Amino acid sequence: MLVSYKWLSKYVDVSGVTPEELAEKITRAGIEVDMIHYRNKGIQHVVVGYVKERVKHPDADKLSVCQVDVGEEEPVQIVCGAANVDQGQKVAVAKVGAVLPGDFKIKKAKLRGQKSEGMICSAQELGIEERLIAPEFKSGIMVLPEDLEVGSSVLEQLDLDDVVLELDVLANRSDCLSMLGVAYEVAAILGQEVTLPSEDVVELEGRAISEEVKVSIQVPELCPHYVARKVTGVSIGPSPLWLQNRLISSGIRPINNVVDVTNYVMLEYGQPLHAFDAQHVKDGHIVIREAVANEKVVTLDDQERGLTEGMLLITDPEKVIAVAGVMGAANSEVTEQTKDVILESAYFSGLSVRVTSKALGLRSEASARFEKGVDPERVYQAIHRAAALLQEVAGAQILLGIAEERTEQLENFNRVQIPVHVAKLNKVLGTVLNTGEVTNILDRLGFEYENKGHEIKVEIPTRRPDLRIQEDMMEEVARLYGYDRIPITLPAGRTTPGSRSVRQQLRHNIKRFLQGTGLNQVTTYSLTSATQASWGKEMLEREELQPIALSMPMSEERSHLRTSLIPSLIDVALYNKNRTEANTHIFEIGHVFLSEEKELTQLPTEEEKMAGLLTGIWQLHPWQQVKTPLDFFVAKGIIEGLFEKLDLPHIQFEAAKIAGLHPGRSAKLMHDGTYIGYVGQLHPKKQLDLDLEETYVFEISLELLLQKQPEQIAYQALPKYPSMQRDIAVVVDQDIPAGKMMQTIEEAGVPLLKAVRLFDVYEGEKVLEGKKSIAFSLQYFDPAKTLTDEEVKQVHDKVVAQLEVAWGAALRK
Repeated sequence: MLVSYKWLSKYVDVSGVTPEELAEKITRAGIEVDMIHYRNKGIQHVVVGYVKERVKHPDADKLSVCQVDVGEEEPVQIVCGAANVDQGQKVAVAKVGAVLPGDFKIKKAKLRGQKSEGMICSAQELGIEERLIAPEFKSGIMVLPEDLEVGSSVLEQLDLDDVVLELDVLANRSDCLSMLGVAYEVAAILGQEVTLPSEDVVELEGRAISEEVKVSIQVPELCPHYVARKVTGVSIGPSPLWLQNRLISSGIRPINNVVDVTNYVMLEYGQPLHAFDAQHVKDGHIVIREAVANEKVVTLDDQERGLTEGMLLITDPEKVIAVAGVMGAANSEVTEQTKDVILESAYFSGLSVRVTSKALGLRSEASARFEKGVDPERVYQAIHRAAALLQEVAGAQILLGIAEERTEQLENFNRVQIPVHVAKLNKVLGTVLNTGEVTNILDRLGFEYENKGHEIKVEIPTRRPDLRIQEDMMEEVARLYGYDRIPITLPAGRTTPGSRSVRQQLRHNIKRFLQGTGLNQVTTYSLTSATQASWGKEMLEREELQPIALSMPMSEERSHLRTSLIPSLIDVALYNKNRTEANTHIFEIGHVFLSEEKELTQLPTEEEKMAGLLTGIWQLHPWQQVKTPLDFFVAKGIIEGLFEKLDLPHIQFEAAKIAGLHPGRSAKLMHDGTYIGYVGQLHPKKQLDLDLEETYVFEISLELLLQKQPEQIAYQALPKYPSMQRDIAVVVDQDIPAGKMMQTIEEAGVPLLKAVRLFDVYEGEKVLEGKKSIAFSLQYFDPAKTLTDEEVKQVHDKVVAQLEVAWGAALRK
């Protein structure tokens, strides 16, 4: 919100406070002032001049020699190159010695032999932004109104000596999206009174609006109140300079007196208005309804927009004349031919306006205010103020009465009453305020209240929809009392030390372990392409999963929600490779989105996963002449180490053919019979297509890991007694998985078997065809005593026997 200091001073006395001091006070009270804009960009000695004579330059076709009265004894001669300069104009003149923005100094000069003592200025040369300049002045000088005094300062006439405060207004303080709202805020801070603008209207007797305008609301839940006034005999033309100056200081370009008045009142009251050319509203009948399928409208920006069912519209019996709360239609625009105008002031549902604005990709000053909420009591005030201004600046006559329809559909139409207990307020804030000090703050805020001694019942005006409960009022008292005046106290009562949740600790442990192994953490987009969105469906072997498309994607590459982290990691690897970083070892912890619905009727399942990618060389130490290439067992070892770190030792790798992965170098990760993820090499064809070296990936569900996390850490004392180790080598069929055999060994070795490790697999000339030799190292241990050879032999023989029964294993001889 841009707040003009000079405009603000019309409502509240700020004479004793500089703009810089006021900005500091507003910020301290809770609304941050982002920036202070000085409209004077360094201008000095620029005055209003009157062009008494203009003749063509004798030696230049595009130059004019002008005699300009600048309020001195004699006119000055100025050579001007603007095509629109002419005799009888009031213009901005930079006299000799003047300074323009950019420290541009004006000196006496000769142009093609003719002396020039000054410069007739364009709006751009005065530091006015091009977007705020009237189209007719963009390519020439700025022509000023005829009633300005010759020789007077242009800074004062154009309000270029003004200072503008840029407020960062949060969604809960929609009241400060208006000059009056800011005035109430400043008045409360400074302890001043607010002077309200005049809303007095002289109505045209004998011509009632009820005979010419009718309002019908079909959707009261979206528009509970709509008011119209009709004005006639309007003279369309430029607005007075004071009105233009205030719009420009607020970042709005003046258009014509009628449109400018609606914009001015919107800035003043925070209530958006709209003006329709009455001759283009059939039968004067305004209907507020929802859009139907396939409706279209050309808005004031000359863009045709397709409407969807449910959008709130303003129509007449034949056509759409506005998108409610967003923008008017071109078919009822106020033009130079307009004589009669219908003014609109209404209360629209903020949610409806926000949804429509977003769907159309069209955001306006009006929609920004309706989205955050407007004051329902200002629906009347704003339209009366606009009518009064049109009488003043456009010579309009106002028809008798208003046309309206009103239904009490919204609870914030009624004023809220909040009880404030002074004792509780002091306890919460840590202050010692008495009732008088609290009521003084309420008086400064302009709130009505009933003082019952121990309790103050405060009536909240509808302009402050952010105040709804007692805690809101406590905050209001605190900020106006002064946050810096509240004493510093230590917290009282029982405190709870902070700690990580189970999920946070799991993430932390995973992150630290993977970083310790040499992997770098990355964070990628949750949005991906349609092709990559199918990855999760294939990897999880869940045909029922459906890709989730965005309704308004930024691009094809960001058109769907991801179902797997792997494609994003592959993109990172390719990005690195294209920048000569071939060795990429990365991981990510992030969310994927899964749904079985082709058209969503509910939110998709959001599942957190952890994934990694390894490509290039694993270890490279040229000095030691060590160069370790990546293989499946590097990725497998990382996962085994991670699960050991997480105290989840019973991880099994089951060989599997997984879509997108190498058919002989991929495995499912199982834990106690639950499928929790996968690991493997990218399919060779995919590697070739992507021009990647051998690349290994893994992806694990954190949701399932959370379910398997031990409730508490179990500590064990260091062993007092030694363990005993036995090795065993058996011959089995080639297709028997070693993981299953290890599981059999663990089950058979209970309770003395402490650990089992695979250390050799052999297939060759000393083993029968179709067979393989697998060797395991077994560690036996009893925490209560030293084991004997006989005790170990009994358990070891049991393991061998169980391997023979389960897998047909024979001891290798």
